[in-house]
Amino acid sequence: MKRDAPLPPSAALGLAARRLEAHGFTVVARNERGDSLYLRPPDCPWHLRLSNHARTAKQRARRTDILASLVIDGPRSAERIEALVAEAIRNFQASLARKADQASETGSRR
Repeated sequence: MKRDAPLPPSAALGLAARRLEAHGFTVVARNERGDSLYLRPPDCPWHLRLSNHARTAKQRARRTDILASLVIDGPRSAERIEALVAEAIRNFQASLARKADQASETGSRR
């Protein structure tokens, strides 16, 4: 079985964005440099971040609406992009479930 040739980072980011869109996410914002995209499912206030670099502690503190990040900081094969997208979606959904659990716990204490 022949393995995919690695895509350059910009192409890998583009492929990851298209795969996330195929799973129902929509690009709702991008940073000024264009190296980070913020996506979310319809009618959802929470975001998934797609970028070529990890967030700093300051960025994490400022953007608490981001539940999961997908970082592609080098060449990746299309096969690897698929796996990373699937993992990011699982992480996003798990974080979304935790948020829902926290909200129901808060509501039950009233």
